Amino acid sequence: MRIAVLGGDGYCGWATALYLSGKNHSVAIIDSLTRREWDKELGAQTLTPIRSLSERVETWQKVSGKTLDVFIGDVTDYDFLYSALKAFQPDAIVHYAEQRSAPYSMINLEHAVFTQVNNVVGTLNILFAMRESLPGCHLVKLGTMGEYGTPNIDIEEGYLEVVHNGRRDVLPYPKQPGSFYHLSKVHDSHNIAFACKNWGLRATDLNQGIVYGTMTDEVAADEALINRFDYDQVFGTVLNRFCAQAAVGYPLTVYGKGGQTRGMLDIRDTVRCIELACLNPAAAGEFRVFNQFTEQFSVLQVAQMVQAAGQKLGLKVTINHLPDPRVEAEEHYYNAKHSRLVDLGLKPHFLSEGLLDSLMNIAIRYRDRVNPVQFEPSVDWRLTSSPLKLGRRATSPVANALRQTPSDGEAEWRQPVSASIAGADDDLTADGRSSTAVTSS
Repeated sequence: MRIAVLGGDGYCGWATALYLSGKNHSVAIIDSLTRREWDKELGAQTLTPIRSLSERVETWQKVSGKTLDVFIGDVTDYDFLYSALKAFQPDAIVHYAEQRSAPYSMINLEHAVFTQVNNVVGTLNILFAMRESLPGCHLVKLGTMGEYGTPNIDIEEGYLEVVHNGRRDVLPYPKQPGSFYHLSKVHDSHNIAFACKNWGLRATDLNQGIVYGTMTDEVAADEALINRFDYDQVFGTVLNRFCAQAAVGYPLTVYGKGGQTRGMLDIRDTVRCIELACLNPAAAGEFRVFNQFTEQFSVLQVAQMVQAAGQKLGLKVTINHLPDPRVEAEEHYYNAKHSRLVDLGLKPHFLSEGLLDSLMNIAIRYRDRVNPVQFEPSVDWRLTSSPLKLGRRATSPVANALRQTPSDGEAEWRQPVSASIAGADDDLTADGRSSTAVTSS
């Protein structure tokens, strides 16, 4: 198949592009490299030192003998997107090209508006481009389990059978998004469903849980192919954050009671789910929804698992409960269905002691790159503008609770220094290799 991976330089996108290429699909990466710029904006860096996109693509060709087509541009630029898709002529479009952080969308008005415009307009552009030049193409869109919220009933896969006043219907499952980011995903879902019904397009919405892991077989083929490992309070996922905290002796930051329960899955399952969706496309006019996760855990359960894994490696790992910066239920019922991808052939990788040990070893290997300031939850959902202090300690009431942690009163931490690589990669700024490791003063 010919598959375009939009956002192919990002965490899920890069692993997906390599996996699909390794399975002999023809793959194009379409990316604006904006994700690297957000790191610079936040004064953050991925724990793992990622290379420039051009070096990544060249390395993949050397180790695999396979080429990746690359189109550098923004999906919110319709002329660029239309031209790229028309040139590549994909059978399927995998859409990762969105701002995917709930905290980022909640920083202030500017970030909320950017998230909505970037995500909703980008998706609309894809739909219009498909209608104009690729009517038979299949859109595989990465949604999120966060669209559903935490209802007190079972979460079905996209649709709910309803009986009301003696009449029966199957309707889209009610959405209770918890941030402006999650709201943008809900808008995407509605727009895609409308386009499928109105224009006969075909689309699969993969409502994905929290992804963990860095390594796939393809990424492990060469150090230059290494994937992102985001641990910061804005883009870092909870398991990554806990592993990085344990690696440097920082208390694991559990928000509130820690009963917030979410679906989770291994990055190796993410890429396989994408391929299964591409190989088994929706019918013309169909908008189908799969819940993409393999297990569900509470935040406190994840912290306890990381604590046990760290202690096995000789680390002293403690857990701190902080005021929750989010407006969410800290304890709730959660039972989400997720059988349709398994029915298509997914064989899940479950979170095991071995995988946790692997994640901890990655965190330990690169712990000199950890900046503990990035752990502090300074984005407060209750404020219209959070006091996000980049490069120094945050001052929100939520972050102030960290003053009681053992790290406070010890040495301050310097921010990483970023620089771009001169020469062939001048157009690919924020190269991860150029970041100076963070050290204690």
